[in-house]
Amino acid sequence: MIIQSLKNILPFSNSKIDSDFKKILKKFPEQYILRENDIAFLFKAYNIGLAAHKGQKRKSGEEYFTHCISVSKQLIDWNMDLSTIIAGLLHDTIEDTDITYEILSNEFNSEIANLVKQVSKLSGIKYRNIERRQVENFMQMFLSISKDLRVIIIKFSDRLHNMKTLKFLPKDKQKRIALETIELYAPLAHRLGMNKIKMEFEDLCFKILNSNSYKKIVSEVNSTKKQRQKYIDNFIKPIQIQLKNYKIDTKPFGRPKHYYSIHKKIENKGKVVSELYDLIAVRIIVNKLEDCYIVLGIIHQLYTPIQKRFKDYIATPKSNGYQSIHTTVFGENGEMTEVQIRTVEMDKLAEIGVAAHWRYKENKNHPSKDKELDKHISWLRDLVDMLQDGNRDPQEMMELLKVDLFDNEIFTFSPKGDVHKLKVGSTPIDFAFSIHTQVGMKCKGAKVNGKLVPLNTQLKNGDKIEVIISNNHFPNQAWLKIVQTTKAKTHIKKFIKQKEELASIVLGKEIVEKYLRKINHINLMKKIDKEPEILGFNNSNIIYSNIAKGKIIIDDVIIKYDESLVNQSVSNNFKEDSLTRKFLNKARGVAKGVKVGGISNALISFPKCCSPIPGDSIIGYVTKGRGVTIHRTNCKNAPIEKFKNRFIEVEWDFARNSSFLVRLKIQIEDRKHLLKDLTESTSSMNINIKSVDINASDGIATCLMIIEIYDIKELNRLKKRIFKNINPIDFKRV
Repeated sequence: MIIQSLKNILPFSNSKIDSDFKKILKKFPEQYILRENDIAFLFKAYNIGLAAHKGQKRKSGEEYFTHCISVSKQLIDWNMDLSTIIAGLLHDTIEDTDITYEILSNEFNSEIANLVKQVSKLSGIKYRNIERRQVENFMQMFLSISKDLRVIIIKFSDRLHNMKTLKFLPKDKQKRIALETIELYAPLAHRLGMNKIKMEFEDLCFKILNSNSYKKIVSEVNSTKKQRQKYIDNFIKPIQIQLKNYKIDTKPFGRPKHYYSIHKKIENKGKVVSELYDLIAVRIIVNKLEDCYIVLGIIHQLYTPIQKRFKDYIATPKSNGYQSIHTTVFGENGEMTEVQIRTVEMDKLAEIGVAAHWRYKENKNHPSKDKELDKHISWLRDLVDMLQDGNRDPQEMMELLKVDLFDNEIFTFSPKGDVHKLKVGSTPIDFAFSIHTQVGMKCKGAKVNGKLVPLNTQLKNGDKIEVIISNNHFPNQAWLKIVQTTKAKTHIKKFIKQKEELASIVLGKEIVEKYLRKINHINLMKKIDKEPEILGFNNSNIIYSNIAKGKIIIDDVIIKYDESLVNQSVSNNFKEDSLTRKFLNKARGVAKGVKVGGISNALISFPKCCSPIPGDSIIGYVTKGRGVTIHRTNCKNAPIEKFKNRFIEVEWDFARNSSFLVRLKIQIEDRKHLLKDLTESTSSMNINIKSVDINASDGIATCLMIIEIYDIKELNRLKKRIFKNINPIDFKRV
């Protein structure tokens, strides 16, 4: 029918152009509704693309347009709509030819023009660029995807064909493209449920990035192929007999694992190919949903199942939409064999993921399918919202992308039975954020399966969670140690950062005010508030915040507003009144000071970066005008490599039987008799507790304790005892 329609459209026959275009049309399955005007539209795109790329060659020597034809054919295999297939034919025209967005919009429509434009933008991304630029590039990619998922599907097709023809490029470029593909495109394909594409990407990349291991695995797998096939045939035979008895029309088959997954199993388990039982999974594809469970019953009657390796992804689909029943059973000679059971539609979805939904996009009779598609990519919209936070640190953003793309999942339930998919190790706080951001922000407690539990409880598959909220409750720093999901971490960090910023502004303002009162120039406060631009800022709060954080020296600020104060350096003698500074001064006061090269009266100063106290291993750094700055030897801020000649040996100047003070911050899961257990663990070692302060919030108790000890060894012994008796979440010096 299509070929007959083609004769009415094409003005010629038996030409190379005619032949190539016919190959595209033959790719369309019979059920694909392709009208005569659709064919004409497609042929128009074919001719425009062919003319635009005329004279361009690929590295292989082929005409460049053969690549565009291959991309469009792949999109047809993936069940994409006509607009996407046409955009695939034209995907390189804006980037590599004289064709513009306006020309495409006029010749076709804005939908096709926008798809080509967005794909062109993705092509401009340079992987492993300067960190911030790299983040901006990935932001651009995810924003493009969130507007129209078809953009990344076209890009997948483009990348897949390029990977298959990568051998014609230089080795270094092959590796760069393969690394980009395996680190970004493969996990993204997995997240979109496009498992077949993900596996192709991984195997193609594996072949380039680790060619020796690839060749070895291929050789070993091929050498045992007959043996494995014999085992599978024997395993399937009794299943086929039972399937006929139940009148289920299907034929089980063995599907080999792809080479990269075998490589990862070998790496993780430390085994060789011959020791891996699950190189092949048996797959059974049926027509009806109810048949899946009948087949499951048949399998478990014939073979002994391994309970821990049973997964019903039909009842609780993965977040990328994947549905199937997985069961592992003991086969012949006790060999473990995985069986996957799914319907034809589920199998299609498992192979090409979100692309499988596109056949419904233009069919108004399937609104539920549009909702299903939206549900499977809700994670993407959440990710984009988080990435759009302008204050995010570039490294943090990159980690966020990696975490989100590689998660393992558990399935939890609300009291109403709604399913929430979370990362393994998630807590009730993660669950609260999965319901709604504001529910997470106000989470005060939770019940799991009807019982009140601490907020750091790790959830398990099938748990039913009821979140308890309070309008007066907000996230705290301890939450970051227990949450697992990206959404929870992002919103908690954002809240804490805003809270810390407000605290910095208040502290900075207080420092400036006290300073100005000391030098009798309090009137300058008004000038700072009124004219922050003198320091290059548009808001005085930024000045106060930077002073509190140590980014701006207060003397420099004051001099900018009144040059006559240049000789008044009160800030050199200005002492912080914070509890931490008081403690450090007291701790250092136990010792007489620090000997520099054996001299006790040298001019020394202590930096805030590592706050050394007697007992620490220290090193001295000679600074201009400030004598010797004392750092801990493991301090990251000490420029040891850069200025080796400016470091000098120093030592604490205190008697051998002297004690010194240490302040500890210990975080523990809140429970009864906690303070009693903590103090007993300390006093049992004959260690004097100078002060102790404990507060509990959200099931986490935070204890600030100042103790008097003789040496670091004694501190380490105390740490071991506390971990043994109490098992804290965190233990550190502050």
